[in-house]
Amino acid sequence: MMEIFQIIATPLLLTLKISVIATLFVTALGILIAYVLAKREFPGKGLADVMVTMPMVLPPTVTGYILVILLGKNGVIGSIFSKITGSGILFTWQAAAIAAFVVSLPLMVKTTTAAIGAVDRNVEEASRILGRNEFETALFITLPLAKKGIIAGCVLSFARAVGEFGATLMVAGNIPGKTSTMPLSIYGAYQTGNNELANLLVLILVVMSFITIAATSKLGER
Repeated sequence: MMEIFQIIATPLLLTLKISVIATLFVTALGILIAYVLAKREFPGKGLADVMVTMPMVLPPTVTGYILVILLGKNGVIGSIFSKITGSGILFTWQAAAIAAFVVSLPLMVKTTTAAIGAVDRNVEEASRILGRNEFETALFITLPLAKKGIIAGCVLSFARAVGEFGATLMVAGNIPGKTSTMPLSIYGAYQTGNNELANLLVLILVVMSFITIAATSKLGER
């Protein structure tokens, strides 16, 4: 019994760690990008929107391959990480977190952009007239009014990070106890014919996703 618990606990905790970290960064950067896309007009806005959306429509293997190039020791991100830490970032849980971040960001941006864009501009203008600057208006008026869309984006991003498989496999591999997340563990269990373990892991993911979405829906209603 303890052995089964350990087999399940390790990928579950790793998946939660990666997903939470990815979602925190996605939320911070996603809100900023969404606000700019919803409230600003600038040259190249369409291209910026396309670039943010690309990971959502690209095959996971393509996204993973691009990340391998960027995260490799000669890549832009990989070389910086190597200079700071003295080791590579590929085939680590940090690489898995980056992959989860990249594939989750479009969901956050798209959902939040729509929510921010739907906020009544008259309310924002009233805030400006009453003496609030743009930052204060965004913080105390726009974002609170768009909170349901922001919460929905966070939930979708977290769920996407939990279920990330293709890009993670390419940049982090499937190393038990190190980079083997729940989806990768399910894949490994299925490949080795351990259907009982695969079924159990699938059930845990389904229940966890259901609870997360249900709880967040209640929070959004409040």
